[in-house]
Amino acid sequence: MQAAPEIRARASEPRTRLLLSQPGRGALVRATVDPVVAIGTLVAALAAYGAPFDGSCLILSLLVFAMTFPGSLARDSASAGGLAFDIVTGWIVIAALLVLLGWASHTLPAFDPRVLFAWAAATPVALYAAHRLLPVVLPRVLATEALRKTAVIAGANDLGRRLARHVQADRLLGVRFLGYFDDRASGRTQSVPAKENLGPLSRLADYCRANRVDTIYIALPMASQPRILKLLEDLRDTTASIYFVPDIFVFDLIQARVDSIGGLPVVAVCETPFYGMNGLVKTASDFLLGGVILALVAPLLALIAIGVKLSSPGPVLFKQRRYGVDGRKIIVYKFRTMTVAEDGDVVRQATRNDSRITRFGAFLRKSSLDELPQFINVMQGRMSVVGPRPHAVAHNEMYRKLIRGYMIRHKVKPGITGLAQVNGMRGETDTVEKMQKRVEYDLAYLRNWSVLLDLQIILKTLAVVVKGSNAY
Repeated sequence: MQAAPEIRARASEPRTRLLLSQPGRGALVRATVDPVVAIGTLVAALAAYGAPFDGSCLILSLLVFAMTFPGSLARDSASAGGLAFDIVTGWIVIAALLVLLGWASHTLPAFDPRVLFAWAAATPVALYAAHRLLPVVLPRVLATEALRKTAVIAGANDLGRRLARHVQADRLLGVRFLGYFDDRASGRTQSVPAKENLGPLSRLADYCRANRVDTIYIALPMASQPRILKLLEDLRDTTASIYFVPDIFVFDLIQARVDSIGGLPVVAVCETPFYGMNGLVKTASDFLLGGVILALVAPLLALIAIGVKLSSPGPVLFKQRRYGVDGRKIIVYKFRTMTVAEDGDVVRQATRNDSRITRFGAFLRKSSLDELPQFINVMQGRMSVVGPRPHAVAHNEMYRKLIRGYMIRHKVKPGITGLAQVNGMRGETDTVEKMQKRVEYDLAYLRNWSVLLDLQIILKTLAVVVKGSNAY
């Protein structure tokens, strides 16, 4: 997944910033590669067919830029196939939205169909090639002395060493790490290479002036406020950019950002991604998708209800208490697939060849059709189409004690499908390790949410359902 964005605080010292990750020129290239390649491919398609770049093309280019910036199509993938799948699904979503906008605005006839087809086919190929070449070419460009930035870290503690490892490992930052400054000669500085031990903090300002250091990271604990203030005062006479890395960022952050109340900076370290306008966009997309899907599958719902009723005695719908947004209990609907309807303090998960599952229920579970009534939950405002899957209350109470940060996944509404489910974490979680992996994906979704990510997950869900893996 993509790294969290930089967060800047308003402070009296204009060159001091609250940092989660340095933006850098490499990050800027990564952010712009998708729109540049997509628009460049459009220009190439126009040239190939001798079509002019007119006002309609300019508007199309602006729409493409808005939909693909910053670098929203390709995320970190474990394999070339994963990268290709991300790009293709993301581009399908964007192309479909552009066609819908063109149809609604009656502007499709303004474009040569040959140009549009060639552009739609060539863009994912060009994007894949660009993302494969970027990690190879860009580090070599940034490694040239003329473009390379130098950096030092004030503080050789755990946080400082962790930051140094990231700076040295990410070649796209184009940063050459010089070493640490720390007042404590024992322990901390003994755990770093001698060549990276540059001396006490009192020498930092002189060193930066003499060696034209570009960037200084202050990784001192917040308890050292007097030392930090003294250090900032000494550094006023340098030209280096200064980044403050508070030790609160050692912890796992969800949608971290800086806000202000009455001019006072307030740091959010755990917040829902659906804050402000994002919340309106998420709610609107849920009601739109949920309403359209319910209308389309209404006849199928009726047929499944008859099948459930005829397959075994009991109610058509299985209702179970689960945790919703902010940990509030909600009732979630599913088609009944078992001969029992457990909703007590102990709930046994379904397992392979579970004797409680009916024959018709096994088909529903394998095809995920048993989940369709949850679109009613979406229209009730209890669930989202995409989000962390809700677990039975009994399972929540067990895993919240075993997995750190488990309840953070409840900062958003639970979803019918989610990032974990399209990455193999679907079905039974018979070990704590499996649930831990599912929670990691859920938290990654909270950190990286976008409308495009939701649409990609929906497309991937269709592929997972057709494959039918891990469902029983």
